[in-house]
Amino acid sequence: MTLDRYLRMIAGFFVLLSLALGYWVSPYWYLFTAFVGLNLFQSAFTNWCPMMTLLKKLHVPLCAHEVRHHIPIESH
Repeated sequence: MTLDRYLRMIAGFFVLLSLALGYWVSPYWYLFTAFVGLNLFQSAFTNWCPMMTLLKKLHVPLCAHEVRHHIPIESH
């Protein structure tokens, strides 16, 4: 899987988890939902989000070409 797919999967999971926690545990969890949404929104303009930084450090491939050929990602 590529970085973009991992990012979408993790963001979707966090949204669903925080909605469930907001419903069953405390409405304050909805603030985490807003945080995830705000990060996704700002990343559309800046092309940066905290999760992308973490995934890059974990050497998640940036594109499908790197997945097929197992090319390691350069550290920046």
